[in-house]
Amino acid sequence: MDKYVCTVCGYVYDPAEGDPDNGIDPGTSFADIPADWTCPVCGASKDQFEKE
Repeated sequence: MDKYVCTVCGYVYDPAEGDPDNGIDPGTSFADIPADWTCPVCGASKDQFEKE
């Protein structure tokens, strides 16, 4: 699965790790994250991420 990087702060979403602190289980692809999810570091919206 592809990693995605926040264009605002550089945070990298890694599907293997997920974002468990925000309800995203490990193994969740970026496409399967809810549209209202935001960057856990800076709060940028999901559309501010691009494929690494």
